[in-house]
Formats: sequence, structure tokens, C-alpha cells
Amino acid sequence: MTAKEIQKRNVKANQLRVMQSEDGQFFVESSQGKILYNVVMDESGRTCTCGDFAKNHKADPAFVCKHILAVENSVPGDGIESAKFLDKNTPKLKDGFLKNIKGKDFVLYAGVLDLATQKGLLKLEVELLQFPTKENGNEAICRAVAEGRNGEVFSDIGDSNPDNCTPMIAKHLIRMASTRAKGRALRDMCNIGIACLEELSDLDDVVGSGTANKTVRKPTTTSNAKPKPAAAMPEPKTAISEPEAKKPAAPTEKVSPPAEKINSKAKDSNGTKIKDSKANQDTPAMSEAQKRAIYNLSRRRGISVETLEGVCIEDYGTTLEQLSSTDASAFIRSLQQAA
Repeated sequence: MTAKEIQKRNVKANQLRVMQSEDGQFFVESSQGKILYNVVMDESGRTCTCGDFAKNHKADPAFVCKHILAVENSVPGDGIESAKFLDKNTPKLKDGFLKNIKGKDFVLYAGVLDLATQKGLLKLEVELLQFPTKENGNEAICRAVAEGRNGEVFSDIGDSNPDNCTPMIAKHLIRMASTRAKGRALRDMCNIGIACLEELSDLDDVVGSGTANKTVRKPTTTSNAKPKPAAAMPEPKTAISEPEAKKPAAPTEKVSPPAEKINSKAKDSNGTKIKDSKANQDTPAMSEAQKRAIYNLSRRRGISVETLEGVCIEDYGTTLEQLSSTDASAFIRSLQQAA
């Protein structure tokens, strides 16, 4: 049987009522509601007493009629009752996969993947259409193709660049473009009209650019910066006695650079910055609650442990297990705002 034939029979099967007897046999009502066909499903195979099955089963052993499909698409109850009509197995999006942000609903990628699996997702493939380079503005583009068990195919694309990703995710543009492409294709397959949370660049996409409060950092002046020349002042006309005028100026004391700045430039053999050991001693280590929060947030965002380790080394100059309490808090805020 072809995929189109199975799809047509599935549509018809969903309109048929299924009953189950006390001895476990299944009976499917005909489309006119006048006949009951006996469907047997055991270790030896699947059979039906309808004429369509008897006619085509000999030529094609894998043939299934709409009555067999109706039984397969039904969910038995906890207790078997005589001539009981069975409920259809209806795919449903779980409430835990829906997030409400500023009054707007968004679905997680994990949620559409779970729903697509319930609907019979057979294959999900991703193709990289554009590799991020300086010439194309570091933009990655991927195409995803989702195929269902009944032969239906859904395709869409996803893009990511430093402007539509958070700073942490901007280091993994290809992965984010792949996730967005898969999420869009699976949303079409599941008939979900709300966007995936992973499609957002940040919360400004939700609340609007005019309402988000952004912190503007003022540039700090360093000791090496040259001061602006002061306006020329007229020389005072006060007379200075000769002994006081010949008195030598006091020598200026040389100030050594802070130890923190010296230590911040130190690097290990791999080129990774090494934090000041005194600063690490003064800062408390990451708590178990913070560690659990980091792992839980990364699992919801689809970020692997290897990626977490890479982000910690690049952003904080240390491994995940050696994060300080302050750095762990900053890392958790980044994960919470991650697309």
C-alpha cells in the first residue's frame, strides 16, 4: 500500500466506532452503521471479516483495511466492558510546554516535538543552506523537513545571526538556526499557530522595543587615558618670595598598577584567561541550588552539557563546576533570557 492510500483509509477510519467484547475481541461499525466487522489482532497478525480485507490481503500481505486502522487508532479503557465504544487516541499538547510572557503565549520546541511524535512523526531532517561568515553578516540559515507516518511532508527554514540571538546563543548560530527551522516545520505539522519561544531574539520581541528597560553601561575611564587640557588661566600677580620660588617641587610617587588588572591578563596554555586566585577565595563557590537551576534551564533550552562547559570557559574563564556564586547567578540570568 502506498502512503496516500494509507492516509485516505486513516481519514475514513477516524469516523468509525469501535467496540470491544468481554473476551477481548474488537468489532468495528461500518460506515453506514448497519454491520459490525470482527477484527482480530494477535501474535499471528491482523485480520478482518470485511470484503475489502479478504479481496486484497492475498495479493498484499501487508494490506490493512480501514476497520483494522480504526482499532489501532483507538485507546482501550482501564476495564473492559461488553460492547464498549473506545475513545480515539487524540494527540494533545501538554500544558507544561506552554509559556505565557507578558500576556502572550509561546510554545517550547520540546512541546511541538512531543506533539509531532504523538501524531506519528516518521522523519525529521535539517539541511544547512548558508554557513555564517563575515561576508553575509554571520547569518546561518537552515531548512528542516518533517515527514509523518501517513506520507505528509512539511518544510520550513530558520535563520539566526548576532542581531536576533542573545549574546550567549550568538556563539552557536548554526544550532539555533537548526532548532528554529525544525520548530517551524513541526508547528505546521501540528497545526500550531503560536510561535516557539526559541524563535525570539530576546524579550524585547514580546514586550516591544519601547517598553523594555535596557541598562546602558557608561564607559569607564582608565588610568592610561590622557586628561583633556585645561583652559589657560591667567598667571597670578601675587608676588612670590625668592627662597620660596627656588624651592624644588616634591617628587611624584609612582603608583603600581592594581594586582587585579595584572592577574586579569594572565592566560593558561590554551589561551584561556585565568581569574585572580585571591578574588576566587573571597567569592563563595556556586551552590547546589544554582547548579540544579543551570542544568534545568539548559535542558529546557536544548543546550548540551558540552556547550555549557564551552560557554563557561569562554565567558567566565573557568569550568562549570568551578563557577563562583556571582558568576553562576549571571549565568542563570543569561539562560533565562536565552532564545
